Order: sequence, then structure tokens, then C-alpha cells
Amino acid sequence: MRIHGKVAVIAVCFGVFLLLYFWGGNAADDPLPREVAEERERQGEEEEAEDRKSSPVPAELRRDVAPKFAPRASTGVGVRPEQPPGGRKRPRAINRGASVNVKSKPQSRIAVRPVMRRARAEEFMHLAVVACGNRLDETLAMVKSALLFSLKKIKFHIFAEDPLAPQFEERVILKDVDSLLYVDTDVLFLRPMDDIWGLLKSFNGTQLAAMAPEHEVPKIGWYSRFARHPFYGVTGVNSGVMLMNLTRIRSTLFKNSMIPSGLSWEDLLHPLYQKYKNHITWGDQDLLNIIFHYNPECLYIFPCQWNYRPDHCMYGSNCKGAEEEGVSILHGNRGVYHDDKQPAFKVVYDAIRDFPFEDNMFQSLFYPIQTKFLDTVNTLCGRIPQVFLKQIEKTMKKVFEERVIQHVRPHK
Repeated sequence: MRIHGKVAVIAVCFGVFLLLYFWGGNAADDPLPREVAEERERQGEEEEAEDRKSSPVPAELRRDVAPKFAPRASTGVGVRPEQPPGGRKRPRAINRGASVNVKSKPQSRIAVRPVMRRARAEEFMHLAVVACGNRLDETLAMVKSALLFSLKKIKFHIFAEDPLAPQFEERVILKDVDSLLYVDTDVLFLRPMDDIWGLLKSFNGTQLAAMAPEHEVPKIGWYSRFARHPFYGVTGVNSGVMLMNLTRIRSTLFKNSMIPSGLSWEDLLHPLYQKYKNHITWGDQDLLNIIFHYNPECLYIFPCQWNYRPDHCMYGSNCKGAEEEGVSILHGNRGVYHDDKQPAFKVVYDAIRDFPFEDNMFQSLFYPIQTKFLDTVNTLCGRIPQVFLKQIEKTMKKVFEERVIQHVRPHK
């Protein structure tokens, strides 16, 4: 009996042990409290930093490349572990816009890229456009270019005539928006919108808007030769790409030639139009030039590559920034996307308009542009193809690295 009693006690203890083991194993799979998760993540980062110091093996040992870009810039593609560092499960790829396959060998860990973590925490960029008449196709091409190349999330504010309104998803009022980038419909982004959005941090204490000069050479500029009203600086500014701090605009009283005490933005525009309506040619752009003529301290000037137009190449190349860095934003005014006067502009527009989101960007966007540019080298703007191609190639590589390539290090 004593022997049987001992066997029974041992069996009961072993059963309790197994029960506690399985309970503990299941609990390890439950989500950790936030404080514990943050502590484990911090410890994991410290251990990884020590590994980098002590190990001769680089942290980024191998790149696994997915075959296609993620099609939605507003969502992005990131990689995050299911558990904080130190957890039991391996990391998995998070797909928020397209099918992206990330391969990893056993006993490896995918390092989360800090830039992607920051992007999720930041606010939206805001992009506004006014689409009237037959501008639907141009507007959609502009939206596509912003989505293809940008990294952070974008909110689009599209103001349209009633017949066009159903073809866009939404129209909103901007009373609660702090900052905004306005572009004309005939604008194409050739690099991430994130980069021009970053210029908001360059504003000083009085600047509330940013534009590029209308021209680089006064003797061939429109305002310096023909304007019949005040304008900004020597050559005026072009409003096709305008970065604005709306919070500052709403709280500023603008100097003008009508009321000494100054007027708010909403109270200034209509009387200004009434005064100069018989002397302006370019509508809102002329009004903006008049406003910043009297308030030059409020305007930040960004380089011509951020608003590159046919005027920068049809009279000879006169945008040094584009020659050095490539075009950042292409502005196809003068209708050059729809005729054969400047085919270099039309080549870029056609390629972006026709590009399917699901295709490979290098294969179905960059290479066709590069190939078709061979037919434009004898034209005024096509003779400098590097101006159009340099930034596109650089941007595609950057976006590809940010969204698709995952850096893997061996497990210690």
C-alpha cells in the first residue's frame, strides 16, 4: 500500500506540473501589458546595440527584395514583430497596400526600421487642388504621382465643379487644417511630397507661405516685362506650387494699399480683386503677387526645381537647381502635356498617367520614360534629359528601399 500511495502522489504532482506548464505556455502568447512590452522592447534595443559593438558582422547582413512596389503611398508597408524583442514568435510582414513578400531564413530576426515607425506616428500631409472643366485626367495623374513617390500619409482636398464632384471621393473645408500644399492640376511629383512638406520647418517667425520665382532671368520674365500691377521681388512668383501655413495665414493682418491698419486674408481678397481686376492677367497668381509685394517678409522662396516649367528650358536652361539635382516637381503649364510643343514634358505625363499601380515601377515607368526621351533630344527641353530623369531614378530607389527591402541580421 505504501508503494501504491507513493506512485499516486508522484502521478498527481506530475499532472499538476504539466497543467501549470501548459497554462504558462499559453499565457506567454497573450498580449503583454503595455509597460512590460515597452520595457522588453527597450531591453531588446540595448542588447542589439551591444551586439553591434561586439560583433564584426554588420547589422544589415542581407537584403530580401520583393518584386513590386507597394502601390499606396498613403499607407506604406512596414515590418513589425508580433511580440516585442524577446518574445517567442517570429516577426511577420505587415501589408497595408499591396502583396509584398518578405523572406527570412530560420533563426533570423527582421530589424524594424525606425523611419517606418516614425512615419506611422506623424500626422497627415495635406494636398489641395482645384479641378475645373476638362482637368479630370490631369488631376488624377497628379494624385497618382503623389501616391507613387511619397512615403507618409496624404489627405487630398479636391475642390471641383458640380459635374466633376461625383468623380472624386470627397470635398472638404479646411478650417481645421494647420498646413497645406496647393498645386495646379498640371503638376507632377517626381520625388516624395514629404520633401517639400519638410520645408515648413524652414519658415522663420514671419513666413507663412512658400513659392518659387516666376522666372530666373528678369529680362525674359513675364512680370518684369508686362505686369501692370505690383508684384513680388524682381520676377514675381508662380502660384502653381504653394506651401502654406494656414494657421498663420488665418491670424495675420496683411499690409495693403487700401487700409493702413491691415486686413485679414478673407477680408483682403475681394477688395483687392475689385481694385486690380482690369490690370491682372493670371487671376489668383497676380493677386498673390500683389499681397506679397506689400508683405515680402511673409514669403519663403524655394528653388526652381520645385516648380519646373517649360520657361526653365525653352529659352535655354536657366534652372541651376534642376541641372544639379533633377526636377522635383514638374509643372506642365502652357498645355504642354497635350500637344507636341515640348515633348519632354508630355513623355513624363503620359508615362505616369498610363502606369498601372500593380506593375513594377522601374520596368513599367522609368524605363519607358528613359526610352521615349531618345525621341526628344533634339527639342529645346529634351536636350537635357538628365534634368527630367535624375530625380525620378533617385526617388524610385529611395521608395523601393523604404517600402520593400527588409534588412536582416543573424540571430545571436
